[in-house]
Amino acid sequence: MTGGSTLVVSLPIDWARRVGISQGDEVTLIRGADNSILITTGPKKREASRAVIKLFPDEKREDIFRLLIAHYLVGYDTIKLVSQEGFSTQDKKWIKDSVRQGLIGLEVVDESGDELTLQSLLNYEELSLEKTFQRMARIIKSMQRDSITALQDGDVALAQDVIQRDNEVDRFYLLIVKQLKAVIGDYNVAEKMGIEHQRECMGYRLIAKSMERIADHAEKIAKDATQMKNLDPKLNAEISEAGEFVWNSFDNVLACLFKRDVKAANKAIAESQEAVELVTAVSERVLKNRHNTTELAYLRSVLESLKRMAEYGVDISEMMINMSVKEPKGWA
Repeated sequence: MTGGSTLVVSLPIDWARRVGISQGDEVTLIRGADNSILITTGPKKREASRAVIKLFPDEKREDIFRLLIAHYLVGYDTIKLVSQEGFSTQDKKWIKDSVRQGLIGLEVVDESGDELTLQSLLNYEELSLEKTFQRMARIIKSMQRDSITALQDGDVALAQDVIQRDNEVDRFYLLIVKQLKAVIGDYNVAEKMGIEHQRECMGYRLIAKSMERIADHAEKIAKDATQMKNLDPKLNAEISEAGEFVWNSFDNVLACLFKRDVKAANKAIAESQEAVELVTAVSERVLKNRHNTTELAYLRSVLESLKRMAEYGVDISEMMINMSVKEPKGWA
């Protein structure tokens, strides 16, 4: 204590030297939601981050793209691919198409015979996490409904469209992972994205994965729909009823996302479990009826996907309840 009313804390000299501050410099104190204080050297303009990925002759396209995804998720602004033997026209096209279809905001800005330079043009820090989830959810809901409609009507074109939409969901899933990684590394980014506690990132990561899995099952139903012809009207009606129950329960799960409403989350769990029971009952009736082996396999697949969708809804709601509970006082 100094002066009778001021509390003073000294800064470790090793830290001060490492960050380059000395007597007379200003530091910034940021109060966290858990009453912790973060000391920084003040707001600085973030320098653009660059990465160079050197590729070897025997590397497969898929391996290259996985490595590119890893750098995208970490948050590099510019990523340069350098090939020792040069890129073929087909390789360049494949990489460009894969990036366009899979990674939001990443664009090829320069290229030569042996180099491809990609740059992140999306300021993802200014896009709230809630909005990203909402956009992802809208696509998933349309996939759920349209996959069942395609099955009902034997609409192969609609089924193919649902299958294509899964790529959009995957793009938003990767963007969410990218956002969460940025939040973990920077308190300021967390505030911009509407995250109160950085420790919430694990919960949101699991929720995003469950949502991505629901989209995968909608895609699977659409693929099954392209193979099924002249489904029995009564059976068709039962599957449609089960499908409607599943996507309505998912609607209720999404309604309480980000609200921390335990009562609403518990209600969503009960409805999702009801959906599981309804799909299970339909499955049992299907197995009792006589169908040819191929048709039976597809029906089982469709109903299993509906069941898994409802179960993922339970997982999401349970995670929201877990995230709604505050930590004990003094826990950091």
